[in-house]
Amino acid sequence: MAKTPRKPPTKAGKTTGARAIKVRRSRFGFLKTRAGRYLMLVLLIALLAGAGWAFWKWRSLYFGMPSLPPVAELWDAKREPAIEFVDRNGNTLDVRGPRYGRATDVSRLPDHVPQAFIAAEDKRFYEHDGADDAAIARAAWSNMRAGETVSGASTITQQLIKNLVLDSRQTISRKAQEMKLARELEKKLTKDEILSLYLNRVYFGAGLYGIDAASRYYFGKPPEELSVPEAAILAALPKAPSKLNLRDNLEGAKSRQLYVLQQMQDLGFITQDEVTEAIETDITIIDAPDYDPQLGYVMDTVADRVKLMLPRPPGDMVVTLSIDVELQQKIHAKLNERMEKDGEAAKASQAAALVIDREGRVVALVGGRDFTESEFNRVTQAKRQPGSSFKPFVYAAALESGFSAYDVFEDAPLSIGKWKPENYGGGFLGPMTLSEAMARSTNTVAAELTQEASEESVIGVARRFGITTPLKPFPSIALGSQEVSLWEITRAFGTFQSGGLRMDPWLIEKIENSRGDVLYTRPDYNRDRVFDHELAKEMNGMLSRVTNASFGTGQRAKFGNWTVAGKTGTSQDWRDAWFIGFSNAYVGGVWIGNDDDSPMAKVSGGGLPADLWSDIMEIAHAGMPPEPLLGAEVGMEMSEAAEERITFYRGMAQAFATASSSRTGSGVRVIRQ
Repeated sequence: MAKTPRKPPTKAGKTTGARAIKVRRSRFGFLKTRAGRYLMLVLLIALLAGAGWAFWKWRSLYFGMPSLPPVAELWDAKREPAIEFVDRNGNTLDVRGPRYGRATDVSRLPDHVPQAFIAAEDKRFYEHDGADDAAIARAAWSNMRAGETVSGASTITQQLIKNLVLDSRQTISRKAQEMKLARELEKKLTKDEILSLYLNRVYFGAGLYGIDAASRYYFGKPPEELSVPEAAILAALPKAPSKLNLRDNLEGAKSRQLYVLQQMQDLGFITQDEVTEAIETDITIIDAPDYDPQLGYVMDTVADRVKLMLPRPPGDMVVTLSIDVELQQKIHAKLNERMEKDGEAAKASQAAALVIDREGRVVALVGGRDFTESEFNRVTQAKRQPGSSFKPFVYAAALESGFSAYDVFEDAPLSIGKWKPENYGGGFLGPMTLSEAMARSTNTVAAELTQEASEESVIGVARRFGITTPLKPFPSIALGSQEVSLWEITRAFGTFQSGGLRMDPWLIEKIENSRGDVLYTRPDYNRDRVFDHELAKEMNGMLSRVTNASFGTGQRAKFGNWTVAGKTGTSQDWRDAWFIGFSNAYVGGVWIGNDDDSPMAKVSGGGLPADLWSDIMEIAHAGMPPEPLLGAEVGMEMSEAAEERITFYRGMAQAFATASSSRTGSGVRVIRQ
């Protein structure tokens, strides 16, 4: 077979015959390298991270977004409750917390009022759907050109959402949430409803929320009476409420007011002539409310009671008080006047007073000399030893046990276990009636009576009459050794005044919310009978001798032609001095002492406290004709002959006691070992 001749080789790089196939390198070949694989891993991680971040942002926006509260709740959302205190005539006495004012409906306002706020805050308010995309784009462009934030684009609806639903963080997600919720709100409320809500909740500085509060605070009028220049200057405030405070920076606010007026003209709300007139009109800002700081003792007490009555307050409240403001101020002035005159010599730095009318209405409560120096309320918060002013409850228990005002006891040395009560000033007078023992404030008789009636009975009477502080059955309870408040003991004396009906004093007449809805009205109540009527008359007879008998310890408490009854009280070592008493019109109590419990200069209840009680009661009764006091006539029934017989028997008893003591070496009566 013949061989096929071999073809000569061709030049390098060339082939003959069939076309050479050019093999192209794979474009993904790099990925097979180690570097490529690392790059792919990094890209994958970045992709996953980006997806995770996007998912997180989406989730934070939609799943982390607070839901829109029910529309009704928006009125009170994030609203710190405020309390406005008013007297029975509706005059504002003080405001605690932010001032929100009365609820205002935009439909009741003159057109220029809402127009001023639209011109200042949201010119396209009636055109957008809650978020203004055109304004957002315009603001973004302006801010980009300036390199800083020079323009905002929040609509009135967005401002509401930010203030009432979201927090104040300035982030993209918060802004997106704000826009979304604003659009939701626009679907649930009309434009006028949104504007009304805005005008009631927008902040004006100085603790003022809502146009009603701002209008009354600065101009002394409701927003329905605002003029164009007044509306424009109020509309200027939300931009910088603290900086543009009308009392501190009126000129700065006027500059912003000019801008608002010009915008109102551009929008066709007002004419050029109205702009000119508004600019030329002087803005008159009324003086800030001058609330009496000394009413703080009353306000604190009322605020505490409102919290107990309404632990979850439904927004701000208007509380009508029982206090007679003019009487309160006069009594406070008199208390300070008397303490300035006599306090230093008496080594007494503080005093307190409480006056309640016969119905139970608290007309004056002075918790101390100066609320601005000490907010501690010595009427309601201080617990002090009442001394002998507690004795009426001992005598009331004795009467319930069968004793009478003219039963005779002996004032003589006494031993009850290891306790040996002594009389003020020392010495003993021998036989005396319970009526005289009350008037003289004889300690031995009160101590013996407590043992006769029982300590538990005394506590029971005090509790029924209104003493709420826990008391223990110790023998010394007879002399008022256990602490009570001036509020408690004064109200308890009201039981005597009424003839045995417990007094439940009140400071609050009515509570309303800002919309005028009544939340509480003091109900008419039938006072509970806690003491027999005839026994109450007998007690009043004894208590009237404290102030009227020639030997009574409370003679200095008398005033005018009024018949009064009461009891003095002095605690151990002269640390407290009291006078608690009543006429047919009022029950009142006075305490004098020192907050640090230091002793006074031998001040007794029949001295400075009785004087001060007389002074304040004379003020309270001014212009009133004298009225008889239940049971007082009983205290005057003892004839001179009867008094002489008691004196005779007393002399004989003292003679026998002296003789017995010389024979036995002891004249001490032992009641209980």
